[in-house]
Amino acid sequence: MFLAKEIIANIDPEEIRVVILEDSHVAELSIERTAHQGLVGNIYKGRVDKILPGMQAAFINIGQDKNGFLYMGQAAQKNEEEYEIPAAQDSIEEGKPLLVQVAKEAVGTKGARLTTQITLPGRYLVLMPKADYIGISRRIDQEEERERLRRIADSIKPPGMGLIVRTAAEGQSEEELGGDAEYLLRIWQTLQLRVKNSSVPSMIYQDLCLVNRIVRDFFTEDVGKIVVDNKNVFSLLREMLTGIRPALAERVQLFTGPDIFGFYGLEGEFTKAALRKVGLKCGGYVVIDQTEALTVIDVNTGKFVGETNLADTVFKTNLDAAEEIARQLRIRDIGGIIIIDFIDMENEEHRQQVLHRFQDCLKKDRTKTNVMGLTKLGFVEMTRKKVRSDLQSLLSMECPYCKGRGRIPSEETAAIDIKRRLHKVAAAQPQAEAILFEVPPQVALVINGPHGGGLKEWEKEIGKILIMRGREELHIGQLRIPEVGDKKSLLTNKY
Repeated sequence: MFLAKEIIANIDPEEIRVVILEDSHVAELSIERTAHQGLVGNIYKGRVDKILPGMQAAFINIGQDKNGFLYMGQAAQKNEEEYEIPAAQDSIEEGKPLLVQVAKEAVGTKGARLTTQITLPGRYLVLMPKADYIGISRRIDQEEERERLRRIADSIKPPGMGLIVRTAAEGQSEEELGGDAEYLLRIWQTLQLRVKNSSVPSMIYQDLCLVNRIVRDFFTEDVGKIVVDNKNVFSLLREMLTGIRPALAERVQLFTGPDIFGFYGLEGEFTKAALRKVGLKCGGYVVIDQTEALTVIDVNTGKFVGETNLADTVFKTNLDAAEEIARQLRIRDIGGIIIIDFIDMENEEHRQQVLHRFQDCLKKDRTKTNVMGLTKLGFVEMTRKKVRSDLQSLLSMECPYCKGRGRIPSEETAAIDIKRRLHKVAAAQPQAEAILFEVPPQVALVINGPHGGGLKEWEKEIGKILIMRGREELHIGQLRIPEVGDKKSLLTNKY
């Protein structure tokens, strides 16, 4: 069997970065900051602060900066594997405690989106303690297999609870699925004890870290290997997989070099994912503009002039753009309303072929998408489920110099990037005792502060004495290294 997928993970004290490769091409990028871990999947014992009857909603205090938002409508939810989660029937009362789970991250001025329908995902199953229900992932399309899995789920389902069979369960035995169900039931029983003994508000359950989630949700038979650059994480993943799929445990590899993303040629992928302009194979390009309300994507022929006529040139550019846009939506994890302005095509057959190509490419996306089709003005309207913050908001912030007309690296991103560059300087000059470096003052504060790990921690990691100076003339993202040498000379020299 040809194993087309690979997972490469860079584990850093400040952040975890994961790249998923399909056929040697980047398919998805994920990042999780130690100082800003996501809330999705976490379970809280909250307090109902305010009920809004006219909106069928309530604000719930879960101990975060902003209250969470709970919609009390009866509509079922759909998750990224396209199985339905029935609506919960909890009655709520102002001032009373309520068990809730975060379904969507807080965005901008909006608090986290909450649900009372608790779900506990495992390797093969999702346990729903408050719903007597069986669901099968729609990505399992063989009817015979769906019926087999439904029979197994019915036999192992805890009384009064629900089970959803995940895509990874396809082909697995009743013993494997039963073990997963027992594991999830033990977690739920532990959580019930915590609920009884916890104050309000408090976190009852925290979802797995990024790497463990990737293994739980992605590490299937078609993944050839997962490579990590941290011994502790390597050992934990091996141990985790040995207990559930011993054959997959052998595919976990430890990278012992200094720069895992540099070795695999991936270091620039996160930077590219923040660019507005993306080149196409044919020579054209697309421009991606994200706003709080929606994302607009524009297609252009650029330098591509074609070989026959204008209609064929436009058609070829749009076909390439359809593939690349579907890919960029996954890489950047763009959610919400998306408007795509393909180049105008007079030929109706060409229009339908481009739309079909786009829809086919979206089938690789594990996040739910909905393409409405072409509008009268020739735009493609679509939605993509938004659960976590997209890469742009994680990696950048509004530029203080251009007042929002462009983007620059965030101070945290700049600090982490500077540390990586210092690692390379240290590796290139192993005999040097110290490095004198200069950064913008606001980046220096991050490096010294609690979110940056502190300069002393950097010295331990890099193995050099670090002398840092803040320089007002430097912009965020800039690094200046006046000298590398012995500590005494660096401290006495004036720059």
